[in-house]
Amino acid sequence: MKTAFLFPGENSQYIGMARSLTETYPKFLSYFYDMSQILGYDLRLACYCGDETYLQRASVMMPAILITDVIAYEVAKSKGMAFTAVAGYGVGEYAAMVAAGMINLETAMKLVIERAKALEYCEKMKPGSMAVINGRTAEEVEKACEEIDEFVIPAIYNSPDNIVVSGTDSAVDKIVHKFNSEGAHCTRTSLSCGYHTKLMQVASERFLEQIRFFKFNPPNCRYFAGDTGDELKEFDNMPEYLAKQLTSQVNFVRELEIMAEQGYDTFIECGPMDILSKFTQKTLPEALVLNVEDMESLKKSMAALGIPD
Repeated sequence: MKTAFLFPGENSQYIGMARSLTETYPKFLSYFYDMSQILGYDLRLACYCGDETYLQRASVMMPAILITDVIAYEVAKSKGMAFTAVAGYGVGEYAAMVAAGMINLETAMKLVIERAKALEYCEKMKPGSMAVINGRTAEEVEKACEEIDEFVIPAIYNSPDNIVVSGTDSAVDKIVHKFNSEGAHCTRTSLSCGYHTKLMQVASERFLEQIRFFKFNPPNCRYFAGDTGDELKEFDNMPEYLAKQLTSQVNFVRELEIMAEQGYDTFIECGPMDILSKFTQKTLPEALVLNVEDMESLKKSMAALGIPD
């Protein structure tokens, strides 16, 4: 058995994040107190009780997901769940770096704060939008985007039949209309930016300017990159890598396939909801896919791994 830990990111938040785990393991409440001092607001209250509108703000959503990812990871590790590789999705990459020993939680939170500021600045200009296309292959989506006479591209490859397109508002409208008229299930997201495209260049530049002097350690395990899916082996330019993520496509499908080719057959998602678990099961149906987000999922994962309660 070769195990990789997966860390979810944007749009995986829900009201009550980390509540079940921290009420059972109160020692991790200190993470909320420490990070609230950095943020200037009560992060525990935001995770436990924040409404959907409040949690949609990047400056709240990203810190909330980061701390939930990290707490879920720490609980899983404390129960004996071992791993030799990590992979993060969106803001989940920062939790993956914590798990890999590249940065501590405080540094990760400071990076995420700057990332959120850059994205919120860009959102004010509303450069584009996004839509999720279900039931169509990557080839079909790519071909449809090429036929649109405005800018739109496949931005995120979540699973073989779940692709997110990103581009100008009118181009995304055309894609949505095309696929829905053909009977596919296609919905626009609530995001008001063309994430993971050249439309986010301003955010990428602002982000890099704020984080260029942050320091990173080499990882203590294998680290797979969210944009290309390849194992990342050069760590001298991490600020540039993180800034480039904002304009780069995300290929989670390829990332999983590469890990599977290298012998990884067990994947444990640490963080809110089980979105990555569902994508992983679709991409790698033979893999053992588990998640840790609350006490119920923790116990199920422990049982599947043969870890005594």
